[in-house]
Amino acid sequence: MRDAYHSELEALTDRLVEMTRLVRSAMSRGTTALLDADLQLAESVISQDAEVDRIYNEVEASIYELMARQQPVAVDLRTVVTALRMAADLERMGDLAEHIAKIARMRHPESAIPAELRDTIVQMGSIAENLITKTGSCIASRDVELAKELEDDDDEMDRLHRRLFRVLLSKDWSHGIEAAIDITLTGRYYERYADHAVRVARDVVYLVTGTREEDVPVV
Repeated sequence: MRDAYHSELEALTDRLVEMTRLVRSAMSRGTTALLDADLQLAESVISQDAEVDRIYNEVEASIYELMARQQPVAVDLRTVVTALRMAADLERMGDLAEHIAKIARMRHPESAIPAELRDTIVQMGSIAENLITKTGSCIASRDVELAKELEDDDDEMDRLHRRLFRVLLSKDWSHGIEAAIDITLTGRYYERYADHAVRVARDVVYLVTGTREEDVPVV
């Protein structure tokens, strides 16, 4: 029975890694849809978010069942608790990618991103993809040092987020209020996506070491 129990714990890890792959794909396609005004790609991100939600619900149900049947303690309890937290953060990352795709859909057939900000959005999308790729590796390998690297990547995302606001607040901004709102929301979605990735990485550190750093505040 203990072998079956630990197989179930390993299956939770596999499902979390699968979620990272899905939300990475969603963010990649969402960024492309945003930059290229690709309606079909945006719709694919929006419709496929249901798959992320489905896996999250499966993980949540599995965890509650494990806790009821096995009453885990010590490291096993830490494993199931952090798995639930990770799954929630990953589900939220899928939602954020979906929000980006919805901006692309709303502004179709035009791109929501003015020419002078395209490079910044490309960089933010690239960092987001890099973050979630590392997150998946951290979950699979429980690599504490790799998990800590995400803090530096998040700092770069924050820097780009500030750059967006400098452009928006510049006296040279000529794209109006509607575009400014789109950019404000878009920047916030990327920034929050990165924060959730850092939270997952910190959960990996907690899982391995038993110590927890202060959480990144996200909503």
